[in-house]
Amino acid sequence: MNEHKGSRFAHITKAHPCFNEKMHDKVGRAHVPVAPKCNIFCNFCTRDINNEEDRPGVTSCIMKPDDAIAHVNDVTAEGPISVVGVAGPGDSLANEETFEFFEKLATEQPDLIKCMSTNGLLLPKYADKLAELGVNSVTVTINAIDPDIAVDIYSFIKYEGKVYKGYDAVNILIKNQLEGVEKAAANGLVVKVNSVLIPGLNDEHIVEIAKEVKKRGAALMNVLPLIPLGKMKHYSRPDCSMMESVREQVEEIIPVFRACTQCRADAYGIPGKKSEDHHLGMTPQSHY
Repeated sequence: MNEHKGSRFAHITKAHPCFNEKMHDKVGRAHVPVAPKCNIFCNFCTRDINNEEDRPGVTSCIMKPDDAIAHVNDVTAEGPISVVGVAGPGDSLANEETFEFFEKLATEQPDLIKCMSTNGLLLPKYADKLAELGVNSVTVTINAIDPDIAVDIYSFIKYEGKVYKGYDAVNILIKNQLEGVEKAAANGLVVKVNSVLIPGLNDEHIVEIAKEVKKRGAALMNVLPLIPLGKMKHYSRPDCSMMESVREQVEEIIPVFRACTQCRADAYGIPGKKSEDHHLGMTPQSHY
């Protein structure tokens, strides 16, 4: 298992622009927006369909799995795309279309690195299935492992047919996120943990997240600046000195990726080159 995981990690870090900063302007990725539904409410999140905003949770359209496969075939023919991922605009694991897409992609383009992002709520349930589908890496967004902090970040979760709020919600979420990281890593998936840095709320807590996810088998962390939106629109965006200080602390525990561009859910192309980084610019009426 260790040899398998090591070789798999080496392969992904060599070719994945979101794991290797040296490859960030050399190879590309394609996000396919097949997952519109979400099962948690983050207080800083505002999902939308538009062509203007360059941030997570935004796409120009929602694709059916077959349309996403056709899109992947097109963009891989145009340029050096090494990675295909499902990054929303909702939560990947809350949408059956994610599994259908990966199943078809394994047949259509078996050599591509397959990745996805998730809030982790359903990761313990689906970690085995992701491994069976040939998913190589998973990014789990974990913004707090202390319920007293998490309760100010999340309004509610939808889990197993019920809506949970407050401490009931965050206790379930944190438990599942950490179990999910551990189970995904045990299945041979390379796990990257994203943490959104929220000044005055979790800026001194992210190092504790790093310690815990490292123990659970995470291979890499990505500390992201808050984009003040939604219920957190009045929060300040962290400045460069705060970002660098937290990243340096985290880097003493686990490797840190520093070149993230906080991509849209429909981004494709080379993220480190503006002239070659694109997103879907048209929303066909058929998608509505």
